Amino acid sequence: MEERDYNSELYEKMAAEQGKYRSWLLSQEPSEILNHTYEYTMREDIVMAMENLELSPKRAKALLKSPSPLADVYKEFQDREVEHMDTIRDSIESRADQVIKRESTRESR
Repeated sequence: MEERDYNSELYEKMAAEQGKYRSWLLSQEPSEILNHTYEYTMREDIVMAMENLELSPKRAKALLKSPSPLADVYKEFQDREVEHMDTIRDSIESRADQVIKRESTRESR
């Protein structure tokens, strides 16, 4: 007897959920689409991560119980996105430091 692949089921369920969300989004006015671009992109990233993620069968089954596991995971992500903003701030500061260093090197030549 072949064991059930809960991870694949979960990925397929999330991908289908994202497909419905995408269809809904494309039926909206351009301004409404723009209001949801971040959410759409993050949901795409969640689906992409799920494609290669190997959850334990217990975890995958737990998420499969939800009618909308992708929306649930996105909500969880939203509550944690401070790390994302920290990365953006660090990137801005790092880039500025690189430009300052490059300019300093040019001036010392």
